[in-house]
Amino acid sequence: MTALRQRKGSKGKEPPVGAEFQSHQSNCCTDHHHYPERMLHGDWSWEAIIWTSIGWSVSVGLGLLCCIYVATLHENDLWFSNIKEVEREISFRTECGLYYSYYKQMLQAPSIQEGLSDLIHDNLTESKRTINLLQRMNIYQEVFLSVLYRSLPIQSYLEPVYFYIYTVFSLQAVYVIALYLTAWLLSGSWLAGTLTGVWYILNRVDTTRVEFTISLRENWSLPFLALQVTAITCYLRPQLTALQQKVLVWLMYVTTFCFCLTWQFNQFILLVQALVIYTLDCVDLLTTTQVTTLYLVQVSGLLSVWLLQFCNSMILGSLVLSFIVAALFVRHCQSGLKSGSLLVRLGKLLLHSAMVFLLTFTINYLAKKALQLRSDEHIFKFIKSKLGLGLTRDFDASLYLCEEAFGLLPLDTLDRLASTLLLHPYSLTLLLLSGMLAVAALQNLRPKGSPPEERKGAAEGQLNAFRPDVAYNLLHTLFYGLLAFSTMRMKYIWTGHMCAVAAYGVCGKELWTLLLTTLRCNSKVLLRLVRYAVPLVMIGCLYYKFWPKLMEELSELREFYDPDTVELMTWISTKTPKRAVFAGSMQLLAGIKLCTGRVLTNHPHYEDKDLRERTKQVYQVYACRSPEEVHDILRAAGADYVVLENSICYERRHRRGCRLRDLLDLANGHIMDGPGENDPDLAPASHPRFCEAIKTDTVAYTALFTRTFQNKTFHVYRVKKKHKKIPKSSPEPSATQ
Repeated sequence: MTALRQRKGSKGKEPPVGAEFQSHQSNCCTDHHHYPERMLHGDWSWEAIIWTSIGWSVSVGLGLLCCIYVATLHENDLWFSNIKEVEREISFRTECGLYYSYYKQMLQAPSIQEGLSDLIHDNLTESKRTINLLQRMNIYQEVFLSVLYRSLPIQSYLEPVYFYIYTVFSLQAVYVIALYLTAWLLSGSWLAGTLTGVWYILNRVDTTRVEFTISLRENWSLPFLALQVTAITCYLRPQLTALQQKVLVWLMYVTTFCFCLTWQFNQFILLVQALVIYTLDCVDLLTTTQVTTLYLVQVSGLLSVWLLQFCNSMILGSLVLSFIVAALFVRHCQSGLKSGSLLVRLGKLLLHSAMVFLLTFTINYLAKKALQLRSDEHIFKFIKSKLGLGLTRDFDASLYLCEEAFGLLPLDTLDRLASTLLLHPYSLTLLLLSGMLAVAALQNLRPKGSPPEERKGAAEGQLNAFRPDVAYNLLHTLFYGLLAFSTMRMKYIWTGHMCAVAAYGVCGKELWTLLLTTLRCNSKVLLRLVRYAVPLVMIGCLYYKFWPKLMEELSELREFYDPDTVELMTWISTKTPKRAVFAGSMQLLAGIKLCTGRVLTNHPHYEDKDLRERTKQVYQVYACRSPEEVHDILRAAGADYVVLENSICYERRHRRGCRLRDLLDLANGHIMDGPGENDPDLAPASHPRFCEAIKTDTVAYTALFTRTFQNKTFHVYRVKKKHKKIPKSSPEPSATQ
C-alpha cells in the first residue's frame, strides 16, 4: 500500500423584532465597510474606491495564501518534484487516477479531434464494451485543460501534471474568495471575509482534502457552488437595478452550470438547495419572481449539462428536476395558498407540501420508467438503509454503508472546529438567526386585519423585516449541516460555508445590535467598536495560537514510498501486451489504466448498473467460489489477467460484516469468516475462499490460472483459455520476492 516516509535530514429604546434588519438596510451606507454596496448604488467616491480595493486585495491575498498552502503540503507530503513519473501517477489515488488518465489520454492523442473521438467511442475503460465517456462521466474539465495546455505556449517549461494540479489548487483560491465575498455581502464588513478566509485555512482538515485527492470531482465543483451562493446572496439584496439583476441571473446560471458539469452528484446537492428555496417561498421570505428565477436557473444549468453530456438520462430522471416541476405546477394551481387565518394557512401549507412531494415522486417514477433509468438506484438503496428503513444485503449499498466517508460525522470534527474558535460563534449565530427567522415566518403567515392596500404594504414590510439573503444563507447552512452530520463526505459542502456564516455573526451589525439592546447598552460608537474589535482580537488570537503550528506543519518533509505498486506497474507496462485486459479491485484498476494504459474490466465510476453488476462478479475472486466459476466469470468479462491484493483478501481495516469478503459472503448467502454471529438463513460455503486457495497451486487452479507475477502485496494470474489445450506453454516473465 502507498506510504509516506520521513525524508532524511528533515525537521436606548428596545426596537421591535426585525427592526435592526430594516435599519441596517436603510442605513447601510453609513459605514465605510459598506462601500461595495454604495458603489453598487452609484457612489464612486475616492474613499469608497480605496476601501473596496483594500477589501478585494485582502480577498485575493487570502485566496493565494490558501492556494500556496495546499500546494506546499502536497509537495512536502510526496516530494512530488523529485519522484518518478510512475510514482506521481500512482499518487493519484483510486478514482482520481481514472479521471487524470483521460487528461493524459487527450494529451497523447495525435490531435484534439482524435482525442475527443476516442473519448466518445472508448473501448479501453470497460472491456468488451464501447462507451461514451463524455456522457457517462463528468470529465469535461480534463478535456478543457488538455485543450488549453496544447494551445498555450507553456509545454517547454511546465509539465502537464503541474499544469493540472496547479489549476485545481488555484480553484481553492477561487473558493476562498467566494466565501470571503459571501461574508462581506452579509455583514457589510470585509473583516468578516478576512475572518472567513483565516478560518477556512486553519480548519483545512475539515474544509478540504484537495492536497491528497486532487482529481476528485468535488475539488472542481465546490468552488463553483460557493460562487453560485455568492451570486444568490447578491441577487437577494434589495434595491438592485434591472441591469444588475440580469447580470446576477447570468452569473448564477454560469456558476450553476459549471458546478453541475464537474460533479456527478450535482442533482442531489441542487435538490437540497431547491428545498431551501421552497422553504423560503412557503414562509413568504422570497418574492414570486425570485423563487421562479432561482428554480429556472437550476433547471437551465441541469439541462445545459444534459445537452453537453449527450442527453444523459440520469439528469432527466433526477429528483431535483421532478421536484422543481412539481413545486412550480402546484404553486400555479393553488392561487389562494397565502390567504386565511394562521391555522388555515398552516393547514394549506401542509396540504400544499404533501401535494408537491407526492407529485415529485410520481413524476420521478414515471420519468425513470419512460427512460428505463436504473443508474442511480444504488444511491437510493443507500439512502433507504441510511434512514433505517430496513437492513439490506445489497452489495452496492453495503459498499457505501461500510465506508467511513459515508458514515455519520465523527464528533471529533466538532472538537477541531471548536479549537479554532469557529464552532461557538457559529452555533450562537445559528441559534439567534433561527429564532428571528421563526418569528419573521410566523409574522408573515399571520393575517392582517387591514384594507388590501395596507395589507400589501404590511406584507412588503414583513418581507424586508428578515433579509432574504440572510434567510437563504441561514437555511443553506442548516440544510447542508444536516447532510454533513448524516454523511461525513458531505461535510466539505458545509464547513466552508460555515466559516462565512460564523464570520457574519461576529462582524454583522444585526446580531450585535440585538445583543447590545438586550444588555441595554446599545449605542453607535459601542456597536462600531465591538464589530471591529472582536474580529481583530479573534484574528490575533488565532495567529498567536496557530502560526507556529502551521510553520511546523510546513516544515515536515516526507516522500512517496510504495515500491510494491511501482514494481507492479512497471511489470505490467513492460511484460504484458498493450491490449491486455486486467481484472481486480476498482481502486487498483484505476491506477493500472493511468500508469499502463491497459484495458479494464471495471473501474470506480459506479453510476452504471451494468458496471456495478460486473464489479460484483469480478469481486467473486475474494468470495468462496470454485475455480471453474471464477474462471467463467473472468472470461465472460474478457479478462486476460487478474490481480489479487493481500490487503483485501486478508483485510483487517473494517470490522466483521464490513470487510469486502464479508459483503460478498452475505450477498452469496454464505456464513462470514471469523468469530461472531451469523443470520440463521446463511449456509456454509461449499468451496474455500478463492484468493487464498489459488495460492496453494493445486491442479484445479493451475489448470485454469498461471501465476505470472507476485510480491509482498500483489499476485497476478493469467487467465487461461479453456478451449486451447496446451499443456506446456512458454512461461510468463515472473517476479518473486
